[in-house]
Amino acid sequence: MVKKEIIHKVGNSAIFVILVGLLLLGKTFLFYHNTIAVNETLEMQTIFGTICFIVSIGCFISILPNRTTMVVAIIIDFLMSLLLWADHIYYIFSNNVLSVAQIGNLQYGEEIASTLPMIIQPKQILYFLDILVIIGLWIGKILVFEKKEEKTKKELIIKTIVGIVGIGIFCFVGLTYIKNGEQVSYNKDLQIRKATILGYHISDITNSFTMKQQTKYKNKEDMQKAYQELEKYQLENDQLKGILENQNVIILQLESIQEFVLHKEINGKAITPNLNEFLEENIEFTNMHMQSYSTTADSEHSTITSLYPVENGMCFSKYGTNTYDDIFKLFHQKQYHTSYMHGNYPYFWNRGNVYGRLNIKELVFKEQFEDLSENINGDLSDELFYKQAIEKWKKYQTPFFSYIVSVSSHIPFTLEGLQDRSKITIDVGKYKNTYFGNYLEAVNYADYAFGELIKGLKKEGIYEQTSILVFGDHNGLTMYDEELIDFLNTNRKQNITEVEMKLNYTKVAAGLKIPGIKSKKIEKPINKLDIKPTLAYLCNLEDKFSLGNNIFSNKDAVYLNNERIITKKYYYDEQWYDIQTGEKLDWEKLEIETKEKLNKYYQEMKKQLDISNSVIIHNLLK
Repeated sequence: MVKKEIIHKVGNSAIFVILVGLLLLGKTFLFYHNTIAVNETLEMQTIFGTICFIVSIGCFISILPNRTTMVVAIIIDFLMSLLLWADHIYYIFSNNVLSVAQIGNLQYGEEIASTLPMIIQPKQILYFLDILVIIGLWIGKILVFEKKEEKTKKELIIKTIVGIVGIGIFCFVGLTYIKNGEQVSYNKDLQIRKATILGYHISDITNSFTMKQQTKYKNKEDMQKAYQELEKYQLENDQLKGILENQNVIILQLESIQEFVLHKEINGKAITPNLNEFLEENIEFTNMHMQSYSTTADSEHSTITSLYPVENGMCFSKYGTNTYDDIFKLFHQKQYHTSYMHGNYPYFWNRGNVYGRLNIKELVFKEQFEDLSENINGDLSDELFYKQAIEKWKKYQTPFFSYIVSVSSHIPFTLEGLQDRSKITIDVGKYKNTYFGNYLEAVNYADYAFGELIKGLKKEGIYEQTSILVFGDHNGLTMYDEELIDFLNTNRKQNITEVEMKLNYTKVAAGLKIPGIKSKKIEKPINKLDIKPTLAYLCNLEDKFSLGNNIFSNKDAVYLNNERIITKKYYYDEQWYDIQTGEKLDWEKLEIETKEKLNKYYQEMKKQLDISNSVIIHNLLK
């Protein structure tokens, strides 16, 4: 009885608000510990800022009248807990936090929802445990919020002071933090460190209303001037110019195929035997990176425009009516028969509208295929997709340019609908029925289908006269998947470093078939933005606007849209690291020439991202 009275008394006093504040503080640090601080020390700046935000929220709650204080405290507790949990889940999924700009992408939420069973962790119940306890006490009538009597003059004065203190903390500390976060708007991890997770979300909401004002270039003339000032890379040699002129070109975007699966075995069987053979016979790009922590639509956007994504999928969903100097325009210069094919319906990621606005001679989505007898996770199976694509290519006038997107190795990687599972030729052993094991099996099936594609092209006499560019669109696995780390550490003398894990996350499979060039490896870093200018060079086409560079030039760095930089020797993620050792660079000990080079990379990256954002948000190429 005494305990019940104590709970009741605490629940109707200022102590309750203080407890809610402390719990929210604990949940926020739980989020930090499992995201931005999982392998890094949390700075005092982030800790202090978070405390200030929580205190200002507590002050606001405290000045509310009577039991409204308690009700609002619980509501804020629930909403903030839900937000932190959602951020945590999304961070596991994409190493990023949520943005209000992604609200329009909720229609594609099944992509994330299908992975929830694999990424929800038991410890995440801590975000809601206190709320469950409060609900239990309320249902049991142990905790009842009473309507209090009118405040005395003294209490009103105290409340006023508390309110002023809260507003003061928010204005003098909170707004400073938010402003600091906005200065690194491309890097969300750094934004959170400088502005806290609460400051990030506040600035994210305000930025959604002022996005156009925040872009650096508001008109085409200023943007073009900046574009002309970008680094110009020279060709290592000019022997390949026009080598693919008047030849067929196929771009094949492979769903979720990361680089680490190539040339690897599990239980004595190659995971990707057909891709291995193709890459060994042709040109293999061992260091291609996805351009963002992103979606398939982002990969397509960057490939066809040579621009960076804005926010996951937004370039297709929000800016799908923009005009770009797209890759299909390049091939129309010499009357190529152009096509785009995908085994899903045109409404998914707004592809029907996006590609429908481009001057493409033939758009082929799921309903345009005759045989729909095998679907994997709702999409046309890769094998059936490729088989019917070949039938269409046979009828095209030549030369043709075709961009096709595979789907079968899409999350959740269960291959539901595959009619003959003997086409999976590997035994994943201890990884069976895990997210990682399912991924390997899906990749292995995708590789089988790729092998059937190559056989079909050879059988129909298309292969020899066709250049094929193949690449993975983005990561398939979370960065710190436990089974993945176990697999990567197999047969290594030293465990994989943090830098290697981050590079493994962004590195995707890639290769190119050019007639006459055999068994060549290109190890320098490249990304999707480089595809358009490279094909323009190989096919002798005029490329008017690309932020990427010709792969065969002396280009030596790539940039991701979240302010990461990858060179052959160094990696930038808030600070510079040595890729070989995984250690942070001691800036004071670096040679002046190295410092200047690294600073040049950083400035070039910022300029490219500013140009790309301005072009997309203001539609400057219309």
